[in-house]
Amino acid sequence: MAATTATTTAVAVLRDWRGWPTVLGALWRRSLRFRTLSITLLLTATAILITCVTMALVIQNDLFESRKNEALEDGVRSVNLAQMTLDSAALSDDPVALQELWDSVQADLRRYSTAEGFAGIRVEDADADAVSLNGFTAGLSLNTISPALRNRVVQFDDRQSWQSVSLDIGGRAVPGIIVGQQLQVPEAGPFEVYFAYDLADADNTLTFVQRTLWIAGIGLVAIVSIISFIVVRSVSTPIVEAAETSARLASGDLGVRIDVHGEDEIATLGRSFNAMADSIEAQIKELGELSLVQQRFVSDVSHELRTPLTTIRLAADMLNDQRDEFDPTTARTTELLHTQVQRFETLLSDLLEISRYDAGSVQLELEATSLAHVAEDIIEQMKPLADERGSELRLVAPGGYSPVDMDPRRVRRVLRNLVGNAIEHGEGRPIVVTIDSNQHAVAAGVHDFGLGMDPADVERVFDRFWRADPSRQRTIGGTGLGLSIALGDAMLHGGTLAVWSELGVGTNFVLTLPRRDGAIDGPSPIPLEPKEPLDELGDATQPIRLADVPAELFDERSLE
Repeated sequence: MAATTATTTAVAVLRDWRGWPTVLGALWRRSLRFRTLSITLLLTATAILITCVTMALVIQNDLFESRKNEALEDGVRSVNLAQMTLDSAALSDDPVALQELWDSVQADLRRYSTAEGFAGIRVEDADADAVSLNGFTAGLSLNTISPALRNRVVQFDDRQSWQSVSLDIGGRAVPGIIVGQQLQVPEAGPFEVYFAYDLADADNTLTFVQRTLWIAGIGLVAIVSIISFIVVRSVSTPIVEAAETSARLASGDLGVRIDVHGEDEIATLGRSFNAMADSIEAQIKELGELSLVQQRFVSDVSHELRTPLTTIRLAADMLNDQRDEFDPTTARTTELLHTQVQRFETLLSDLLEISRYDAGSVQLELEATSLAHVAEDIIEQMKPLADERGSELRLVAPGGYSPVDMDPRRVRRVLRNLVGNAIEHGEGRPIVVTIDSNQHAVAAGVHDFGLGMDPADVERVFDRFWRADPSRQRTIGGTGLGLSIALGDAMLHGGTLAVWSELGVGTNFVLTLPRRDGAIDGPSPIPLEPKEPLDELGDATQPIRLADVPAELFDERSLE
């Protein structure tokens, strides 16, 4: 099902070409199969490309060199035969006979050579007293012969010169080569003789070879791709199954196992994973049973203790009411008994509440309630205790007036616990309670300027029965379960309860509740780390009453 969803998402994104980099990047990070295939294809294609290009260049060079050598050999053979004919001829001073011999040599050049065109040009600086003979051309335009080639032929009368050119054959430009050499004509002087050879056949051969190489290279890439896909799939499929199985196991499906086939390394991994899963399942079931026993024990003990505790509390109340009639020692003992019985009753209530959280049987009773109103009530309740400890409670409420669905009893309990802790650890300094809201959530912050905690203590502050300083006694009757219950109440609402603290600076708790059902979609209205020290707060933290707040602030629409 997950794979189908991922495939559907990828197809939807691919409809927009701008989403391709995102999809490819996600596949590269998450898919071992895609990453392996991509690397294999990239390296294979690069290797085949280099091989094909190298072979094409080598074949091109060999074809050209072979055809050039053939042209040079044909040209020198034709010139030598013509030169032999000229040298062996018995000439007199008859110009007619010389012209006939020259015409015969031209015919021999055409007959002996395989060139596509010919040209003969008298050397310009020949002897002025020599017999004048006309040059010739057949199938070769003199404009095709470059001045540089002519200069080399004239300068080096004992060797051949050549040049690659583009020939016009049948109105079509084809690659070719021109070979030039001097021919010594008796009585007339040297002539430049040029042969034009068509290299179209070599070019066609090269094109065929290159096309064959590219087709073979693409075919090799396709074959390697198929082979790589088969090999990678055979290796990655068990790994993917193991990953999916481990994810299902992590999500709570303890009965899932890997199908094991064969005796190879993958099969050994599968058997080891299944053995680990069996062990984890057995331990989790054992721990679950122990947890159920513990929860049942705590619940049963708490219920069983309530009856004798009620009797003891009634007796303690009666004794406490008559303590003025006792001697001082007995009166003090009676007072301590009354206080500890009350604390014991609170502890039993907290234990019952914790057992409900552990059993998952806690239900919210939601009401539309103003968090600012709740905070004002808590401050009024805790003010006598704060005055007794020398701390001033200050309320800052720029928001949080509009009603939000919450369980007011549990939220009051959270704030009462946070304010009580701040009073106990505030060292007699002011305590700032901040209420604010945004379009996503409402929040309450309780900031004291007391002892503070180090980072190690902050990580454990919500543990049950944990105290940062074990030697320090609780002075206002806490049970050690208040913050654990407060965290459970916040999470039950879909909210959060976070803490910031620094030694010698103070502590700040922030309770954040969503405006609507579900998780919080956005930042908390109150920053976790306070921005201003106590001496800079000034009059901004003077206590306020809701009666003094303008009515329009209670409208949620104006807040947003």
